[in-house]
Amino acid sequence: MNKLIRSAVLGTTAALALALVASVAPGTATATTLKEVKDKGTLVVGVKADYKPYGFLDSDGKIVGIEPTLAADVAKKLGVKLELVPVVSSNRMQFLEQGKIDLMIATMTDTPEREKVVEIVKPNYYSSGTNVMAPKKAKFKEWTDLKGVPVCGIQGAFYNRKTQEQFGADIVAFKGTAEALTALKQGRCVAFVYDDSFLISKLGDPEWADYDMPLKTIDDAPWGLAVAKGADKFAAFMSDMIKDWHKTGRILELETKYGVKNTPFALEMHEKYKGS
Repeated sequence: MNKLIRSAVLGTTAALALALVASVAPGTATATTLKEVKDKGTLVVGVKADYKPYGFLDSDGKIVGIEPTLAADVAKKLGVKLELVPVVSSNRMQFLEQGKIDLMIATMTDTPEREKVVEIVKPNYYSSGTNVMAPKKAKFKEWTDLKGVPVCGIQGAFYNRKTQEQFGADIVAFKGTAEALTALKQGRCVAFVYDDSFLISKLGDPEWADYDMPLKTIDDAPWGLAVAKGADKFAAFMSDMIKDWHKTGRILELETKYGVKNTPFALEMHEKYKGS
């Protein structure tokens, strides 16, 4: 492993910019209230476009996945058109604050710090934990094995600090998963710390057959979709949408559709709400 780590340290370079950062098309109004969304006839939703199966580009360049499908559910319920805007961890809350999007459904972990910036709607709609993907030959067994090791991360991800401060990893932050995965492949880092849900789906690809997720998942935490602060009616509407997704098993259905084993959180929430 020492040779692998030395090679990664020597090859570490600055993160590349993500090409998927996009803004709302000129002339498209933004909104924070349900009335404004209905009046303009379009719901603008920020989603991931580099996080399969939750939000990714298909062969035609269209954003698809679990969260874009949920966004389509919301637009259908409101009787408006849907516009998807790709976001990344480092800009998703800013896009909401700046009015570039009306709603954000973008794999965001619900934390007290983020609740101060945007209106995170309850109940939570999903959950995941933190783990790493690394070459099998690295033979990591414990989180403390990451001490002094260059580890790829994503800018704005909350678990970067813990991985660095508690376990001693040297975080190399990238703007999107595509860049981080490329760096991992090229040996510029020895592991990639991210949501276990994403890593599990990625490890199902033959391309990553020589990699695994060797550590125990930590910090299982709920995901929150969000609207702008002060959009109380919009938040209440989205709360009802989330409850309905859990009640009807919509989340479970989409997990199955996109090849994800039904998660304990989704199963638990379905049991909680199915009789309501």
